[in-house]
Amino acid sequence: MSPDAPEFDGSPDGPLDETARIAADLIRIDTSNFGEGRSNGEAEAAEYIEGYLVGLGLNPELVDAAPRRTSVVARVPGRDAAKPALVVHGHTDVVPADPAQWSVDPFAGVIKDGMLWGRGAVDMKNTDAMILTALGDVLAAGGPERDLVIAFFSDEEDGGRLGSHILVRERPELFAGATEAIGEVGGYSIDVGGRRAYLLQTGEKALIWARLTAHGPAGHGSRLAPENAVVTLARAVAAIGALDFPVQLTGTTAELVRELAALLEVDPEQVGPDEVVLRTGSASGFILATLRHTANPTGLTAGYKHNVIPEKAEALVDIRPLPGYEAEVLDLLQAVAGDDVEIEVLHQDIGMEHPFDGALVDACVAALGRHDPGAPVLPYLMSGGTDNKALARLGIRGYGFAPLRLPAHLDFPGMFHGVDERVPLDALVFGRSVLADLLTTY
Repeated sequence: MSPDAPEFDGSPDGPLDETARIAADLIRIDTSNFGEGRSNGEAEAAEYIEGYLVGLGLNPELVDAAPRRTSVVARVPGRDAAKPALVVHGHTDVVPADPAQWSVDPFAGVIKDGMLWGRGAVDMKNTDAMILTALGDVLAAGGPERDLVIAFFSDEEDGGRLGSHILVRERPELFAGATEAIGEVGGYSIDVGGRRAYLLQTGEKALIWARLTAHGPAGHGSRLAPENAVVTLARAVAAIGALDFPVQLTGTTAELVRELAALLEVDPEQVGPDEVVLRTGSASGFILATLRHTANPTGLTAGYKHNVIPEKAEALVDIRPLPGYEAEVLDLLQAVAGDDVEIEVLHQDIGMEHPFDGALVDACVAALGRHDPGAPVLPYLMSGGTDNKALARLGIRGYGFAPLRLPAHLDFPGMFHGVDERVPLDALVFGRSVLADLLTTY
């Protein structure tokens, strides 16, 4: 713990829970990941976590995928060695933050208004801290039911290329015997018609990061330029950005819409999936994108001087197809962009969809029920991606379960990669308790 860790907490007069203190410390370690290999690195955060795990009597291993791109893995023996191991994972990198846009220093770990503020308070140093303190509680209570593989990965915010994917490929023995995993993003509460419910992530959309490139003759900016690469690219980017993908329900999203409609007491056939989801308020920001494919332009590069027509113009597009539709969506985007624009896949990863049943799902639902009786738990398909994609290559079935009981007015999904990221302190205490319950009993 850093010497200047805050000493207040959730209740303004009470001590700060250990979970919040650890999360604040991790936020103060700037692990910004700019993508394409550019990062501040996770080494200091990994060493902090290593020290904590050693203090619990474990023997963690630091694994470098590249200089300063450090992951931490520790194995915790369970009471029943015959049961398959469970991977419990987080990541220590964060997306960059512009302090000028924030109301607090994004890397100061500020405690105010009963919340922890800072980059990573939501994605996902909060959960890293919950895992650590829950693990301490589990060990103090006699240990977990089964072997646990505790992993904190580097580079998740750039698709895990310098993190989970390298560990899975080069150090698969670290995950020996594991068949299931839990990580982000699921287990958090949403408001459905004035009633609290929880979303358990049972799948993820596929991931394709692509670059669009248009070429044309270079020349002086004063000339007529009917084959201007910038214009060609702009047309393609505008066309892709204007795509309106239709609703296309999967098994998971069809079940979610049915369950939401039942809680809202509406007929999903009459109201329609989009409207049902919109009635969940801020939660719809995540869920709407799971009802269809998405393709969002996210970057533009062209030219080097005001009076020079460039030979080349490029754009980045973040494509999230529903699982199994990757090739179909790429073909559609190429047709929309036109033959004069090349689409190059820079990074691609799988989509996943698991049934909302089985012993682990039942255990997650039961653990939430013991700490928030009567609140329904619903399956959902995540629009983004997690390190569960890498673990799936080892046959490990991954779920999103980072439990948080949140106030109905808090736009939790909107704070992922957003400004003024923050999490209620009492939600961290709740998450610690639920995780410890799960890991002790499952």
